[in-house]
Formats: sequence, structure tokens, C-alpha cells
Amino acid sequence: MSMLFDSFDASMRTPEIDAAILQLAGNGESERGAVFTRPEVVAAILDLSGYRVDAPLHGKRLLEPSFGGGDFLLPALDRLLEAWRRDGRGPAFAQEDLAESIRAVEVHRESIDRVSLLIRQRLGEAGIAERDACALCERWLIHDDFLLTGLDGEFDFVVGNPPYVRQERIPAVLLGAYRSRFRTLYDRADLYVPFYERALDVLSGGGTLGFICANRWLKNKYGGPLRKKISEAYRLVYFLDMEGVDAFHSDVIAYPAITIIRRQPGGSGTQPTRVANPARLAGVGLSAVVSKLCEPLPDQGFVSQVDLGGSGDAPLLLDDIPRLALLRRLEHAWPTLEEAGCKVGIGVATGCDRVMIGDFHALPVESERKLPLAMAGDLRVGQVDWSGKGVLNPFEPDGRLVVLDDYPLFASYVRRHFDVLAKRHVASRNRAGWYRTIDRITPELTSRPKLLVPDIKGEAMFVYDEGRYYPHHNLYFITSMHWNLQALQTVLRSSLSLMVVATYCTRMAGGFLRFQAQYLRRIRLPRWEAVPGGLQRELAALATAADQDAIDDVVFALYGLSNEERTDVRRIARAARVTHASKGSRA
Repeated sequence: MSMLFDSFDASMRTPEIDAAILQLAGNGESERGAVFTRPEVVAAILDLSGYRVDAPLHGKRLLEPSFGGGDFLLPALDRLLEAWRRDGRGPAFAQEDLAESIRAVEVHRESIDRVSLLIRQRLGEAGIAERDACALCERWLIHDDFLLTGLDGEFDFVVGNPPYVRQERIPAVLLGAYRSRFRTLYDRADLYVPFYERALDVLSGGGTLGFICANRWLKNKYGGPLRKKISEAYRLVYFLDMEGVDAFHSDVIAYPAITIIRRQPGGSGTQPTRVANPARLAGVGLSAVVSKLCEPLPDQGFVSQVDLGGSGDAPLLLDDIPRLALLRRLEHAWPTLEEAGCKVGIGVATGCDRVMIGDFHALPVESERKLPLAMAGDLRVGQVDWSGKGVLNPFEPDGRLVVLDDYPLFASYVRRHFDVLAKRHVASRNRAGWYRTIDRITPELTSRPKLLVPDIKGEAMFVYDEGRYYPHHNLYFITSMHWNLQALQTVLRSSLSLMVVATYCTRMAGGFLRFQAQYLRRIRLPRWEAVPGGLQRELAALATAADQDAIDDVVFALYGLSNEERTDVRRIARAARVTHASKGSRA
């Protein structure tokens, strides 16, 4: 632990960082991300976290990382004092018993002063002398930035409502300091994400975090590193979606959720996460749902259970348990696309298409120095309708750049365009190879059978190329030495594969899907030799079929989907597809 906190020594901070912290602290409540939580939500989080009066709380340590008006801190203090009294301890032992029980951090000076007064009043009402009350406040409350302050040891409980602050509102020097310390501050992550990371890091073995926070990190790209961290060393014990519930004293744009996370060696393992059914909240109230979550045998009408073991950085679809359960089952049962003997790649980026790409027959270079090029616009359902484009090939089969003197026509052509080609970034890194494409071209790929898929599409379009074309950079390709590619084409055109890509990918404007390599590699696939011969033939025969139901039926049989799972997959795929009819409604 000591190594962790070496980087949080306030004495090592620059004056610029301290000034940025003061600037953030001086903002109004909305600018600094202060959102205040309703008492019933606080009670639910404390109960679910296990911070209850029937536990020896004065022997535990609780941390509140951004206590604001004391919404969590004061109820937690009430529970602490009640548990302490039940243990028979008196005011004379207050400092001895309670000095290590609480740490609470807040960046806003006026909030600290207000909450300090309220704490001293509560301590006084408990019979604790004013001198001891002041000493405890001094020990408990920390005026600093939680993400940069030093903390003395680990905590059994971390509870609260971390601030909602977008990156653009954070002073640049402060954002840089955060980025240097927190791996989860990735992409466009909100400030609450590194709050999770730091809070998780300071948990003791078996310690519990209870936050109410925006639920976006569960699915969004920026939540990937946080999800991976939790998967590896923690368990999401309870999840309660609060969408549509009045959780705060003011309106917020982000949909909130309660997450209860416990430090657990090996991560989730085989212990399931309990997920409350949000539709039940309106009928019975929050406290009743919390009770249902905590029952030894959960009421299935109120609570679902899902195994998140090994989920890594994958999205957590806790508002769609059937989909998540199916994905987890597939991921446990089958290898990935590449593990099953397929390879995913991307076509060539030239850095200057207007020079490097042209009409294949009209390009004035030697035949060895050009290749027929498949573009995204060439793909039709079931075939490549080649537009006649070609790409210059500056590489020998062994990967070396060609010697210009060996190919006078090629040399003459690229030299005519030297000024344009030499300005590319790839040329600045390799002055001698100024005429190369950004990506190395492997000529043998042209003649190799492959499936081509456009990067951006509203549905699953996979087109078989028997070995005629080289793919452009807005196309991905799939090759295999094991799978029959036409049978694979049927699998990839299915609603099941579309569901997988739609679940993991970041959508473009209008709802269009990204069929990038990182998402294609998440598709699970049986090994070809394990597929029965009759099913192999059925799959290959449907490669270019227009009947989506026929494609789905044979693929669902391949994966052994139940009738209920088949219905769910079709529903999800229909919602994911962008057709001409749905395009306007999605834009």
C-alpha cells in the first residue's frame, strides 16, 4: 500500500496543480459536479454495503471521497455512534475508539465548515466532550482533492456519490495530473470514473464500495478499463438501476445506478451478481427492493442473478439480462473467431488515395506494381461488383520496398507526384521509402479466398471474394485455413453475429454499426471439425441466401440456442439493423 500512496504526497504537487484544485473548488455546485442524494438512497447504499448498526462499526474504517453536504457522512456517523453505544462504550473512550473510524474528503471549504458543525453537534448529543468532538472532526475531515490527496491506509467501506464533471470542465493541468495517475481516465471518461478506480484501490481485503453514479461506464467505450479492473480483482455484488427514480435533490442528465462492489481475489469467479428489477421500485419502494436483494434466496420476481466471471472489459448489459446471460454462455462455451482458426485484417491505407489509387487498367505502371482493389462501394449482397479500381504496390513479395530503378514506369509515375507523396507522415518517418503505402501490401492476399466486410454498415454484410481483389482500408477481411468461408459467411450474416457486434461496437451517427476487427474478434465460433457434416453443408448452401430466417435457423442450431434465446436474438438484431425505413428515425 505504501507504494501506492507515494504518488499522492501533496508536498510533491506543483503550485499550478494546487491552483487548479482551488479553481475547481471555487466553481458553483453544478460546475464542480456536486449532486446531493436523497436519504432513502443513502440508507439503501449503507444497508447493501453492510454498514449496519448490528455490526462493530467502530472497529471498521469508512471513507467518503466527496462528502459535499454530508448526505452520506452524517447518516453513516449516526450508524457508527449507535453501533458504538450498543457495544457499551462511553464518551470517555471516544477518541480512542473512533479516531480511525471515518475519513471524509471534500474540496469545497464552505461544505467542510458546514458539515464539521453538524458533526460536532451530533457528537455533543452523544455526550462526547467538545474538545474530543473537535479532535475527531480534525482527524476525520480532509480538505483536498480525493484523486490527489494522501490517505492513511485501507478502508472497509467506501460510500458516496462521486462528482459528475466532464473532462472539458477540468483545468488542463489538473486533467494531466489525473491522467498520469489513473488508467481508467480513458477516452471521454467523466471524473467519476477515476473516483471509482481510487476508491477500489483503497479497499481492504473483502472491503466494499457503494456508489450511486451515472450508469454509462457499464456500456460505453470509456468504461472498458474500469470494467476490466473490476473483473480481475473485485465482484459487482449488487446492481440497482435507478433510471426513472428520484435519487437526487436536483435533476441530473445522467441515468444513475447503485453499484455495490467488493474486493475479491480472482474477481467475480462463480459468484453471481444480483440485479434488481427496476420496474418493481415504483410498486414497493426502495427499502423493500433492498431487502429482496439481500435475502438468502432472492425472489426472482424482484431480483435476477447473472454470472460476470471473466467479463473483462466487455459491456455489462445489466438492463438486458437475457442478452448478457446468452453472451456469457457463448463466451464460456466457444472459442473466439481467431481461436477457431480465422484471421481478421484490414485493407490497405495509402495516405494519398488520389495518387496511389486509380483506374486499374489506366495506371501507367508495370503490371507487377498494381493490384485490383475492392472498395466498400463494390460490395453487393452475395458478390463483389468491381468498379475497376487498382492500387499501386510498392512492395516485393518478401516485404521489401521495390528498387525504383528496377521499375521505370512505376518510378516515373511516383516521381511525378513526389511533392504530394513526400509530405505524408509515413514518408517523413522513412525518407528513403517516400513512395510506400502506409500499410504494407502483401500481394498474395489478392489471390487468397476471403470474406470482405465494410467498416460502417447498418446490417451484417459479408461478401465472399474467391481470390481476385486486394481490400481497401475501409474494408476488413477474414481468411481461414480451417473454416469453409462460405459456411462462415452464413454464420457472420446471422442475427446472432449481428447481436454480438451491435453489443460491443460504438455506433456512428444514424445508428450505423462499426464492423471493426476488435468487434469481429469478439464473435464466438465452433471449430470447423466439430461441426457435423450435415450442418456444414447447410451453412455453406445459405451463404448468399436472402431469407434471414433460414440463415438464423441453421446458425441457431449450430449454437444450440433455446427457443427463448432465439426470440431474444431476433428481437435485438431487428432493433440494431439500420434499414432504409429505419434510417430516418435513428438519425
